[in-house]
Amino acid sequence: MDVMLNWKGRMSFEGAGKTGFVQKMDADESVGGNNSAANPMEYLALGLGGCTGMDVISILQKKKQAVTDFQVKVHAERSPEHPKVFTHAVIEYVVTGKNIQEVAVVRAIELSAEKYCPAQAMLNNAFPIQMIYKIFDEDGKTLIKNGEYILKSTSEY
Repeated sequence: MDVMLNWKGRMSFEGAGKTGFVQKMDADESVGGNNSAANPMEYLALGLGGCTGMDVISILQKKKQAVTDFQVKVHAERSPEHPKVFTHAVIEYVVTGKNIQEVAVVRAIELSAEKYCPAQAMLNNAFPIQMIYKIFDEDGKTLIKNGEYILKSTSEY
């Protein structure tokens, strides 16, 4: 994979890969940026959430689950010392729909974590990633099930 970034002044960059979609990147004002776009670590967390989210929703659709809303929330903790790497992450999958089967949600998370999501496979080698899920009825208010998926394969950090 190749990407290219162009400096736009201060700490601002614009970059694109082979798709040609331009993404802006900046830093907080406290480190010389304008705080005008996501920062590099936010993009890593977004990449993790997007990668697993695309897997999970695709699998749920193939399993004919009537999903009406879907969110992936990533909370990544960082070391207080430089280089301020991620030290732990929690991925929360929030699935809303009609008669959503817990077994389907767990299987979709499992397949993403264990087989399909390269971002998660790569980052799981660097820090622990916890995966939790919540299933809501189609009204979006009634919690039907919640739980945690534990990776079958683990790596050492």
